[in-house]
Amino acid sequence: MSLPNFRPPVFSTLGCRLNAYETEAMKELAEAAGVEGAVVVNTCAVTAEAVRKAKQEIRRLARENPGSPVIVTGCAAQTEPETFAAMPEVTRVIGNHEKMQAETWANLRPADFIGATEKIQVNDIMAVRETAGHLIDGFGRHRAYVQVQNGCDHRCTFCIIPFGRGNSRSVPAGVVVEQIRRLVDNGFLEVVLTGVDLTSWGADLPGGPRLGDLVMRILKLVPDLVRLRISSIDSIEADENLMQAIATEPRLMPHLHLSLQAGDDMILKRMKRRHLRDDAIRFCEEARRLRPDMIFGADIIAGFPTETEDMFENSMKLVADCDLTFLHVFPFSARKGTPAARMPRVPGDQIKFRAARLRTAGEAALARHLAAQQGSMHRILTESPRLGRTEQFTEVTFASDQPEGAIVTAGITGQSQGRLLVG
Repeated sequence: MSLPNFRPPVFSTLGCRLNAYETEAMKELAEAAGVEGAVVVNTCAVTAEAVRKAKQEIRRLARENPGSPVIVTGCAAQTEPETFAAMPEVTRVIGNHEKMQAETWANLRPADFIGATEKIQVNDIMAVRETAGHLIDGFGRHRAYVQVQNGCDHRCTFCIIPFGRGNSRSVPAGVVVEQIRRLVDNGFLEVVLTGVDLTSWGADLPGGPRLGDLVMRILKLVPDLVRLRISSIDSIEADENLMQAIATEPRLMPHLHLSLQAGDDMILKRMKRRHLRDDAIRFCEEARRLRPDMIFGADIIAGFPTETEDMFENSMKLVADCDLTFLHVFPFSARKGTPAARMPRVPGDQIKFRAARLRTAGEAALARHLAAQQGSMHRILTESPRLGRTEQFTEVTFASDQPEGAIVTAGITGQSQGRLLVG
């Protein structure tokens, strides 16, 4: 029961789905602790632009909530705590590990802010060994996201995220299965497995299970789960059981988002990626051979240091060679402390131009996919009366209201603004 005049905290999330998941967990922790009237900004650090947007969001929310304590957490807070502590709007900076601890929120009642001199509560994320297994009963109304892994053991030369998330650690399979059972009992039709480096799941667990083992176990032990979806993966780490699940399990959705980053072998080596161009192409060909309706999204960086025009063209060609449908394009952003920040830069105008060309290629790829669906039948999970997504995660707009949270089988009649149309 809420108390009279109680003001719940205001939360703002920037960045990835994992951040969104963790915001929901923080809401539960804050509510249980009785935190009142605070503003909480969960930041992203993937690019310098993400950090700039975090500062902008902090200032905006501070203006809109005068007198409220402002708590900053997330990856940018973890990697640059002093930057945020120096902002006059900020009351407290909390690390990524600390934000998921009940005792942190128990110590954030209004009285704890009065006269506080220590603004930073950020410890060494690399020292964290336990799993990031805080359980919530899903977020969103019909699709639930389940965090099964956190952190990353790899050190790509452009990436700051391991320093924000720490080393890779996995949630045990039994804990994951039990949470998914609870989500299904609560009416969720689709579950998405999330993590920072999802295909590294299990390496730190007894016996060293792989992501494919977890997928198979979920589908076997939760037979009432209608749809299981995997978020971003590193294709070079796809294991035999994951490929088997792609081939044989219709409840595993035919959409994979791949961490490709580039299509040129020299750039991939300078990025310290673990795959080459041909590895990515082979994976896509094999996954589509096993599941002909499989479609792919991918992350690609434009203008990585030392990238020539010919090297960039190899990334452009990868869109067709891997038959990618959904592109997430990142103009290269130097992150202080990473090896790439010390490499010879591509001029900023060239980075922007190349990013624009990649986005245009991505828009064309999506348009081809949408056009190919004309007249086909799809099973669509409705997210609102007029909006849903196919098994391939393509957005669909309905001409008439549909029951929310249902799976509707319908024929595609057209496309508009990046979505399929029904009716």
